[in-house]
Amino acid sequence: MLKKLFLATAIAAPLATLHAEESRPNIIFIFSDDHAYQAISAYGSVINQTPNIDRIAEEGTIFEKCYVTNSICGPSRAVIQTGKHSHLNGYYRNGLVFDIDQQTFPKILQESGYETAIIGKWHLQCEVKGFDHSEVLIDQGPYYNPPMIRNGERVVHQGYTTDVITDLTMEWLKNERDADKPFMLMMQHKAPHRNWQPPLKYINRYDDVTIPEPETLFDDYSTRGSAAREQRMSIAETMNDIDLKLTYRNNLTPEQKEVWEKGYDEKNRQFREANLTGKDLVRWKYQRYIKDYIRCIDSIDDSVGVVLDYLEETGLDKNTIVIYSSDQGFYLGEHGWFDKRFMYEQSIRTPFIVKWPGVTEGTTNDKHIISNLDVAQTFLDIAGAEQPDDMQGASIVPVLKGEDPEDWRKSFYYHYYEYPGVHAVKRHYGVTTGRYKLINFYEINEIEFYDLEKDPHEINNLADNPEYAGKIAEMKKELARLQDHYGVIPDEEVEANNPLPVRKRRPQPQQKK
Repeated sequence: MLKKLFLATAIAAPLATLHAEESRPNIIFIFSDDHAYQAISAYGSVINQTPNIDRIAEEGTIFEKCYVTNSICGPSRAVIQTGKHSHLNGYYRNGLVFDIDQQTFPKILQESGYETAIIGKWHLQCEVKGFDHSEVLIDQGPYYNPPMIRNGERVVHQGYTTDVITDLTMEWLKNERDADKPFMLMMQHKAPHRNWQPPLKYINRYDDVTIPEPETLFDDYSTRGSAAREQRMSIAETMNDIDLKLTYRNNLTPEQKEVWEKGYDEKNRQFREANLTGKDLVRWKYQRYIKDYIRCIDSIDDSVGVVLDYLEETGLDKNTIVIYSSDQGFYLGEHGWFDKRFMYEQSIRTPFIVKWPGVTEGTTNDKHIISNLDVAQTFLDIAGAEQPDDMQGASIVPVLKGEDPEDWRKSFYYHYYEYPGVHAVKRHYGVTTGRYKLINFYEINEIEFYDLEKDPHEINNLADNPEYAGKIAEMKKELARLQDHYGVIPDEEVEANNPLPVRKRRPQPQQKK
């Protein structure tokens, strides 16, 4: 059994049967895809406003250091389901098939008397288990008119996918759940994942606005190694015509297509006539990208408002915990990039905001290092269910209650595996304390080290700076200790335990009539 050196002090969890059902809170986990913390006004966004997500923060805790263990969509979701790092849960990169027969927290919640539901993005390439109700997108899912799998049967919906997920969530909350049971609902949006197709109602929003550029939009990576220079996720070089809406590939109805073309065609004509080059072209690409991105977020924020309004109207808000988070962070032009994957702040940090009636009061900005690794044990602790010893996170319930556990983690381990792969980010692992960060691109033998207090934009690699030699040695020692603590195994063993499947067309469930 792995040592638990960084776990919060355990709270005795009585069996669920000893809890009065009315005292056990409901949990709504609202989860988006690639929503950067720097695009939420509660986190200080300078590019957009998210008034409904901010409503959660107004009566909740804003975690400023929520780090993900592996900044990529499917692996992040697998960590949440299992409470285990990628090398143990087996889902270390996208494109694998998740072992759904292993232990997951929704299964334990079911056994403890909770009704469980998931609606929206699943993205684990396997059958959904552990949920009394499920209606999930197939793979990534489209932005419009999504086919979905509802409790094993294929159905097709019309409309914008964020709105469809919202409507399905409300239908379950109002009419389909068992009102005599506490529930745990995972409402998981596709947006704002690439290629950022906006809701048609907002297609012209921000047309007359210039969005502020990040300071590092034209980063030259002068102090960094080959990993930063050889990536394939730059706004300048990697974004394609579909990303930029200069052409489109989607499944629009004729009526939707007419609105789409009206929204983009004239703007695209003006762009082509301008014949931009160099930095002017990058600036135009950034504006097109970031406006579509925050248009997608506007629709998510609307969705959050619908859920919060319903809870307040029905009184469910009095005993329902609401959490807003994302599968990882995202680059919004920082370092000239989009996407995630690297261990830099915009990627490893994800939003995590918790509103718990009677526990969180007012707005609290918390600086404890928490993680997607902690979600499973936190939910089990809230439910009064047993937390399995082989889970590797820690319940954040004590932190939410205002405590400062002495044995809470002071450092955090990160590991990214997907190379070769999309965006060509080299494999790396590392450790951060929130101030200092050591990154080891181990296959190319390159080290990076940052002092985030002095260099919050991570543009000055100090790996060869003699003034930091002692701190670097200390961080290398801590990295080795964490790898031992979490039972990290060589990549070849990780891959042998769950090899990439041969790509073939998956059998589709029968169409529901």
